[in-house]
Amino acid sequence: MSSSIPNELHLLLDSAGALIVFQEKGATWAGVLAFSSEDKAREFCRVSNLDAAEVAALSTADPEAVAGLIASIKRRAIRNLLLDLDYKTGASTQIDFEGDSFGAITPRQFTAPTHQTR
Repeated sequence: MSSSIPNELHLLLDSAGALIVFQEKGATWAGVLAFSSEDKAREFCRVSNLDAAEVAALSTADPEAVAGLIASIKRRAIRNLLLDLDYKTGASTQIDFEGDSFGAITPRQFTAPTHQTR
């Protein structure tokens, strides 16, 4: 897992252009799915069978772009980014929001999906 914010974040968008978020069952908050590369974003879509319409990149070196992203999503029940969520293991890096910029970075472990066999 990464312990720092990459230079570029790759965000998944649905067919209407909205950011795709992840909310753990029973949680009140959601996190924006973000990836450190386009390849990782596309791999997540493939493994999870997520039908994302596109992958959009955001430069983390652009404070205005970061502030705009955070301002647009904080109005919803979204409080962080989930960086490089591994669908198979549930491992991720959580990047919290502090005001209009990125804050604390911590490892996060979700319960991996169970696969039923027949």
